Amino acid sequence: MQTISTSSAPAAIGPYSQGIISGGLLFTAGQIPLDPKEMSLVGIAIEEQTLQVLRNLDAVLAAAETSWDRVVKTTVFLTDLADFPAMNRIYEKHLGGAKPARSTVQVAALPRGAKIEIEIVAEI
Repeated sequence: MQTISTSSAPAAIGPYSQGIISGGLLFTAGQIPLDPKEMSLVGIAIEEQTLQVLRNLDAVLAAAETSWDRVVKTTVFLTDLADFPAMNRIYEKHLGGAKPARSTVQVAALPRGAKIEIEIVAEI
């Protein structure tokens, strides 16, 4: 296994890694909308938070030398499924032509009061 770490994404706020490569796949920790430099929550609206999460995942993908077109699965955690349409618009625009398998679930709460968290599995 290989640990992936980059200062371009928020540092782990617990005993975990930003990403792990194993068996030719990258498994990321869930990313919430934290600014990597300030470690503070970005935005109030779901659109702003979604974009920050995707930017954080961009950084982890780059550190692992892979990209969205190699992502095979995403899991999106939302505190309110009513935010799904707005999140989906940002997600689709950001991913471009990439269309990985995806699950989206509503959860009771996320760290730091975030509205969204996304984790991914990608080929290396």
